Amino acid sequence: MKRIALTLFTASTLLFACNDSDKKESSKEGGTDTTASNMKPTDDAWVAVDSATEMKNWMESATPGEKHSMLTKLNGTWDAEVTSWMGMGAPATTSHGTITNKMVMDNRYQISDFKGEMMGMPFNGMSTTAYDNLKKKFVSTWIDNMGTGIMMMQGTWDEAAKTLNMTGKMTNPGNGKECEMKETLKIVDDNTHVMEMYGPDSKTGKQYKNMEIKYTRKK
Repeated sequence: MKRIALTLFTASTLLFACNDSDKKESSKEGGTDTTASNMKPTDDAWVAVDSATEMKNWMESATPGEKHSMLTKLNGTWDAEVTSWMGMGAPATTSHGTITNKMVMDNRYQISDFKGEMMGMPFNGMSTTAYDNLKKKFVSTWIDNMGTGIMMMQGTWDEAAKTLNMTGKMTNPGNGKECEMKETLKIVDDNTHVMEMYGPDSKTGKQYKNMEIKYTRKK
């Protein structure tokens, strides 16, 4: 959807440029480009800040905090017991793998490298997880060797349930439709956590749990 919107925007921009070239040339007379004045206003008005306030806010947004420390506790290598379901009501299949987590950029982001198997084939995946101080949310990306896209998710931490709840969208490879995804990560204890993934059933489109991974810290 984003790609289609970008294509339409680009095409309309080029068409406008061709039909209105004379006006644009005259707007640049005297060394001043007034193209920006033709832009449509955004929903939210720009908020001006002084230099001192800007620097203070910038530093606060860039400083790792409690949520980043929480990610640090997941550093290390973990054994992964993977249970997956190919569809609603389908029998479960199991496999095993390992994941290695490490913090980068002075404890601002966590990089995870997963190695295992899927449908009898080698499976490698990599994620980036962070806590965005501005959004007040966790954000993540995921890539693997069985696709060419990037799945992006964001969500919040439920302290009472000790669970990170994330949602996002991806393009379903089967029918090319954009679909909703959900992921939960429950911290059982310092040496155990469980990830659950929910997505659409290929035949009905209804959400179901298609994967569960139990992570145990490697000794």
